[in-house]
Amino acid sequence: MERRPCRMFTTIVRKPSAFLPIAMSLLALADVLITLAIFGVPHDKDEGTAAHIWQLLMAGQVPLLLFFAVTWFPRAPRESLKVIALQMAAALAALAPVYLLHL
Repeated sequence: MERRPCRMFTTIVRKPSAFLPIAMSLLALADVLITLAIFGVPHDKDEGTAAHIWQLLMAGQVPLLLFFAVTWFPRAPRESLKVIALQMAAALAALAPVYLLHL
């Protein structure tokens, strides 16, 4: 029996390899926004703890993204592309303040 696409999407997005990269990107975005709210835009060249946490969160999701793509794309290409689009949108949201504010 074939699953409906909507049901398959919700099943896939609940997998850790699908939602962890999104959560990591949102945490990275929160890291930047909280740091900006507390300290403002930094004027020194030295990277602080917040920058290192952001880097670890962004780089740490790459293996999860690759694992997700290898695991789910052959099984459900359309639904997995939707999840990958969500993951990329979350990553771009975390990258935007860093790029726009030249952090």
